[in-house]
Amino acid sequence: MALCGALRGGFVPVAQNGYISSSLLSSSANTIMPSNKRKFTGIVAVAKDNASNEQEDLAIVNGTASVSLKYSGEKPKTPILDTINYPIHMKNLCLEELVHLADELREEIVYTVSKTGGHLSSSLGVVELTVSLHHVFNTPDDKIIWDVGHQAYPHKILTGRRSRMRTIRQTCGLAGFPKRDESVHDAFGAGHSSTSISAGLGMAVGRDLLGKNNHVVAVIGDGAMTAGQAYEAMNNAGYLDSNLIIVLNDNRQVSLPTATLDGPAPPVGALSRSLTRLQTSRKFRELREAAKGVTKHLGDKTHELATKMDTAIKGMVGGQGASMFEELGLYYVGPIDGHNLEDLVHVFDKIKAMPAPGPVLVHIVTEKGKGYPPAEVAADKMHGVVKFDTQTGKQVKTKTKTLSYTQYFADSLVAEAKEDEKIVAIHAAMGGGTGLNTFQKVFPARCFDVGIAEQHAVTFAAGLATEGLKPFCAIYSSFLQRGYDQVVHDVDLQKIPVRFAMDRAGLVGADGPTHCGAFDTAFMACLPNMVVMAPSDEAELMHMVATAAAIDDRPSCFRYPRGNGIGTLLPPNSKGTPLEVGRGRVIKEGSRVALLGYGTIVQSCLAASELLQTIGISVTVADARFCKPLDGNLIKKLANEHDVLITVEEASIGGFSSHVSHFLALNGLLDGNLKWRAMTLPDRYIDHGAQSDQIEEAGLSPKHIAATVLSLIGGSKEMLHAVNV
Repeated sequence: MALCGALRGGFVPVAQNGYISSSLLSSSANTIMPSNKRKFTGIVAVAKDNASNEQEDLAIVNGTASVSLKYSGEKPKTPILDTINYPIHMKNLCLEELVHLADELREEIVYTVSKTGGHLSSSLGVVELTVSLHHVFNTPDDKIIWDVGHQAYPHKILTGRRSRMRTIRQTCGLAGFPKRDESVHDAFGAGHSSTSISAGLGMAVGRDLLGKNNHVVAVIGDGAMTAGQAYEAMNNAGYLDSNLIIVLNDNRQVSLPTATLDGPAPPVGALSRSLTRLQTSRKFRELREAAKGVTKHLGDKTHELATKMDTAIKGMVGGQGASMFEELGLYYVGPIDGHNLEDLVHVFDKIKAMPAPGPVLVHIVTEKGKGYPPAEVAADKMHGVVKFDTQTGKQVKTKTKTLSYTQYFADSLVAEAKEDEKIVAIHAAMGGGTGLNTFQKVFPARCFDVGIAEQHAVTFAAGLATEGLKPFCAIYSSFLQRGYDQVVHDVDLQKIPVRFAMDRAGLVGADGPTHCGAFDTAFMACLPNMVVMAPSDEAELMHMVATAAAIDDRPSCFRYPRGNGIGTLLPPNSKGTPLEVGRGRVIKEGSRVALLGYGTIVQSCLAASELLQTIGISVTVADARFCKPLDGNLIKKLANEHDVLITVEEASIGGFSSHVSHFLALNGLLDGNLKWRAMTLPDRYIDHGAQSDQIEEAGLSPKHIAATVLSLIGGSKEMLHAVNV
């Protein structure tokens, strides 16, 4: 048989022997698509001669569009998109108009993101999917849940937010991820991965209990499928059998900054390999649906019979080649060209028309950055970008005098690993984001990408440590929340020396509250065996990497922020010196007021002290270094020798300041005349925006620290004006 690309209404011959089909795609005609129609060759089927089972063994290869879009840098002409304010305006568009709408949408996204920066390639990869979903389904009554949310830009444009796209990820602007209080079309908030199927199943079951009949669609990428929660949800979906549509967006990349120094990184694990060989079986689906109908007629006592029938059908038709998704109880459809609007619309129309399909998984194959050549060829597919030239894709990156804290961490870890062959590194699909791509380049056999699987990463690191290795588990602060039980039970309880490098601690700017590392100090410092550190600058970070490497009798962690270092003198060859555990330091001597900072906010304490010095107030500034164990001698000294003590941290209530207050109270240091205050992040989530704006909103700028001092010493209005408060 001839090799074909999947098309509704027929097959287009390509080469060799084989075919591709879906149980929901019509094959009544064998016509070749007209030459003036948009063509994609993104899916090619390799034959498997098994006519009795009607199964297809599929191999996926990249394809390109025959239509070339224009990226001149000027605002694109979008006559069809201009008529679309909400999805309801798409309902009467014909297929040709939908194709043109997709082109205009792609050009609009490139133009908009070139002016603002943001997540580009993930959104470009789902343009056709987004158009087809909003054409077929009726949001907000029907629910569309976008996993992670990097790919939601076209969804935002089509759901009433096009005019505000120029504000995306900016202060008081649109969020970079779906957000429930931003639009009724955002069914579920996102930012972390692999939650969409769980949320969608909850919505589907809730719909059933309330007697409603809307549709629920969860869109999840192949990268997010590496997380355990996705499998837990699919397993439960197969059991509950509620009507739920899962769209697996397979672009063979994790939609995170995972690129290595040599190029893009595909999702790890067996799933990423099996997706290129998944099979469909029309007879299996038809027989299983028939068996399901029979059991409904026979009554409630036929569950055991139904199970036996289902197993028999799988053995009779599926054999060893049955889809892993069907084994979980999901109907599998695909793979389908995710850039072919005709196929997508037809499949979703058919599924929507089914009265009781149960959970259905539609496997589509897409390409990140599709339709924008600079993104298609970039090492990271232009996943997250700053402002760029649309004609060349060249990003307008501001030159800085210092590197990021992430890079200083990576350089320091490489320096330690060169001297200690037992040091290994683990990350959860974030080689680029954590800087461990640098480590991997030097020590490829000692760096482990475990996929988007923080729970596994933590316990995997614990296992490595039991064998005498020295694992550094580098995970964003907010992502470590996903593996907290493992931190407690598998690491701290057993006193296993795993070292946690918690990047993106504190406020993170444009990514907003989903990525804000507010809680790590509180949830790590409450653990009995954990050593908890935070550097005040990049040199201190390197010393803490060395300290963590030296601690080999208990777990340890250190937090560091998004952003660049301050330009302090670095240790030779980026090799730090181990610190004395539990010992802070005084950076600046004063007499009346003491500021005790934890982490890089020490720099704001120094700036506040300079402001106060201009009006004659002498301030001591100390760097705590450790939250656990605390430097009790330093705290006693500051409390006894000053009238005012203020602890300052860029973290939530319950963190460093809480530990200090507990120490002060137990040691009777609050029984006298000492005035103590804690400055932390407010007890609420702070929206996305510039980090400087977030710091102002949190009340943690140098001016806020100075104002707090003045409020405690009875400063006059003139003093407040003098420090520009």
